[in-house]
Amino acid sequence: MAGKKNGELLRLAELAGFQVFLTVDQGIEYQQNLQHRSIAITLVQALSSRLDDLLPHAPKILKVLNSIQRGQLIKIG
Repeated sequence: MAGKKNGELLRLAELAGFQVFLTVDQGIEYQQNLQHRSIAITLVQALSSRLDDLLPHAPKILKVLNSIQRGQLIKIG
C-alpha cells in the first residue's frame, strides 16, 4: 500500500474488513472526516515511526484495541 494517501488507505482498509487503523500521522484527525467511518483509528504519538519509539506504546495500544469503537479516534502517547 505504499504511496497511498490516508483517505484511500482508510477506504481500502474498510473494504478489506479491518476494524482498526493504527497510525503515527498527527494530522489525520484534521485531514479526514472520521465520524462516518466503519473503522476505528488509533493515533500513536511517538517520537518517530521507528520500532524503538513505538514499542513502549504497545501495552497501551493493546488495551485500546479491546474498547475502541467504529469512527472513534483514540490518541496514545
